[in-house]
Amino acid sequence: MSDHKHEHGHEHGEACGCGHDHDHEHEEFVLTLTNEQGEDVEMVLVETFDVAEKLYALLLERENPEADGIILRMEEENEEMVLYNIEDEAEWNAVEAAYNELLAKQE
Repeated sequence: MSDHKHEHGHEHGEACGCGHDHDHEHEEFVLTLTNEQGEDVEMVLVETFDVAEKLYALLLERENPEADGIILRMEEENEEMVLYNIEDEAEWNAVEAAYNELLAKQE
């Protein structure tokens, strides 16, 4: 009889994209962003993906999931995840292409 333990090397989040079925209750990762009109909008993180060794997050409006989503770069600072706007055009083009590829694989 062996003491074999099954361990994963990474944490599974709400939208980890790992392809595994998660039986636990889904906890939404919700954050509040301020739109151009100065209004607070609740956004839900629905997908994360890597491009050129950087992590990006797709956020959708909680109250209006049909609206266009927002893609932001995620960086870890002082053990917290911080989201940044993508301001570099070349970076944005690479991220947009990777996201379109991701969508094509899901269809």
